[in-house]
Amino acid sequence: MAEHGAHITTASVADDQPSIFEVVAQDSLMTAVRPALQHVVKVLAESNPAQCGFLWRWFDEIFTLLDFLLQQHYLSKTSASFSENFYGLKRVIMGDSPRLQRLASAGLPKKQLWKSIVFLVLLPYLKVKLEKLVSSLREEDEYSIHPPSSHWKRFYRAFLAAYPFVNMAWEGWFLVQQLRYILGKAQHHSPLLKLAGVRLGRLTIQDIRALEHGPAELSTMQQPARSVSEKIKSALRKAVGGVALSLSTGLSVGVFFLQFLDWWYSSENQETIKSLTALPTPPPPVHLDYNSDSPLLPKMKTVCPLCRKTRVNDTVLATSGYVFCYRCVFNYVRSHQACPITGYPTEVQHLIKLYSPEN
Repeated sequence: MAEHGAHITTASVADDQPSIFEVVAQDSLMTAVRPALQHVVKVLAESNPAQCGFLWRWFDEIFTLLDFLLQQHYLSKTSASFSENFYGLKRVIMGDSPRLQRLASAGLPKKQLWKSIVFLVLLPYLKVKLEKLVSSLREEDEYSIHPPSSHWKRFYRAFLAAYPFVNMAWEGWFLVQQLRYILGKAQHHSPLLKLAGVRLGRLTIQDIRALEHGPAELSTMQQPARSVSEKIKSALRKAVGGVALSLSTGLSVGVFFLQFLDWWYSSENQETIKSLTALPTPPPPVHLDYNSDSPLLPKMKTVCPLCRKTRVNDTVLATSGYVFCYRCVFNYVRSHQACPITGYPTEVQHLIKLYSPEN
């Protein structure tokens, strides 16, 4: 009986597989960071569009670059992503026995490291871009009054119809994998981990000690005599590592604040936030003389200020009150996020179709 009890105790200690609550919590961490940072950048861009507007326009690319530096630093130093290391987890190479497992401070091998970066950084970026493309195509399809007249329009309408089913199959794949993980039928809670050739495990005491004393030991082992190229490479590594370390430190300190922002600006609190942070009504635009040779406005009121032709499908911009052709102002606002006459910040949802008794 004692031997049987000792066997059970040893098996439970050797089992380093995290629970479903741990893996779901670390998955939700980075998904909470992105919308919180996005809201901060949006507030900065609206308050100071001249200096901070580019941050909003290129937010996806800037966030992806910072995320790449962050994840590459953690994967090479701790064998885990930022969120996995935050919850005391690491990535273990599939097929390695417990005795041959690398310490977390050794980092992942290059093959597993770059696969992990692709699935952690590149895939979410492509998914965000695809969702924005689908949203813009759906808006253009809903607001346009012209029937499809080309193969391209028929193709993207078929794409819009098929995208929800593809997305549902993608999410269902992850759900099935999580259910198999809960039932003990799989070692991965996410199919992406299996494609990367790794699984998640808890940090051991040896891993924690190695992570705490690794930088000091590495600094004592450095050789004083090095070539110029080695010094340059070392300086670049230190610079990239410093940026990633400062970014990770800031995220570690503000992670709970960012999660609070994600909850505060969730869909359940939008009405409350609008009532508390409602902006004052902007003043009317400066009067422009129609009789003068203004480069902004045509002399005839029925002419579109953008294409300089008689307006088709009249559409007013709610932020400024000026009227344009729908296609002209839609393309302009989608590209510049501003009114072409006044320069007021605006978005596609501020376009309002005008109807007259004649049509």
